[in-house]
Amino acid sequence: MPVGQILISSRTLRQRIKELAREITKDHQPEELVVLGLMNGSIFFLSDLLRWMNLPTILETCRLRSYRGTTSTGRVWGLDQLQGDFEGRRVLVVDDILDSGATLNALRDALAQRKPRSVKIAVLLSKRVARKADVKADYVGFEIPNTFVIGYGLDYEGKYRYLPSIHLFEPEGEGPVRGCAS
Repeated sequence: MPVGQILISSRTLRQRIKELAREITKDHQPEELVVLGLMNGSIFFLSDLLRWMNLPTILETCRLRSYRGTTSTGRVWGLDQLQGDFEGRRVLVVDDILDSGATLNALRDALAQRKPRSVKIAVLLSKRVARKADVKADYVGFEIPNTFVIGYGLDYEGKYRYLPSIHLFEPEGEGPVRGCAS
């Protein structure tokens, strides 16, 4: 089984997400916020974050994809499915991980065409890598090394999302997969 050592425990995840929720609430109160969750990876982070935020919110989701296996393709699929009323509104994009920046950059450009009042980005994880696109998250749960991780919504080919902690991905007989943000 390719589930490697725990990188971030479920208890640590819970504590940090509560802190992020308080910070987001403080920054946006009392205004309504459109929260755009990127599926499927952000599902657990998104639901916990929303649960602990104390703001009026409208939830939208979008399924974007840029990975094949453990490698970012540099191409983003699914932007044509983006729906929601963003014009003149404050938008918070919630994603599981920021690595190459390709997905969030493409989404930010697509959102700009819909004329939101502002767009902020919240990510659970940010990899310490050189980005291919100039994207910075406004809210970051954890900085992690350039390694492939699974659990708490993050997957490898649709598997391992269910894990309550974030683990290093270690294929059978190998160490952790590194250098994934291509």
